[in-house]
Amino acid sequence: MAAKLKSGEGFDLQDFLEQIQQMKGMGGLSSLMDKLPSQLAGKASEADLSRAEKDIVRKEGILQSMSAKERRNPNLLIDGKTKASRKRRIAQGSGVQIQEVNRLLNEFDQMRGMMKK
Repeated sequence: MAAKLKSGEGFDLQDFLEQIQQMKGMGGLSSLMDKLPSQLAGKASEADLSRAEKDIVRKEGILQSMSAKERRNPNLLIDGKTKASRKRRIAQGSGVQIQEVNRLLNEFDQMRGMMKK
């Protein structure tokens, strides 16, 4: 995983899902914030943490609503011919709007671009 992150090559939505699950396994975002120095941890309010936790749960739901093929090949959702029907199915399966699916895909695409740099 470290090699994938460092190179930026081969990083896919399955890896993203695994990162979220690892973070949850460590106690979630609030637990990670407790491990930061107090100067950094104090900047985040309780409401911000709660909102971020909910956002992470929503993202995990969206990722789990995707098929394994879609998680391994995100381009099916980004520039495939049947991307609209796939996104609609994922949104319905995760209980969110299609805009949320698009937002997750945009964030992922930006993250993948940053990793390549």
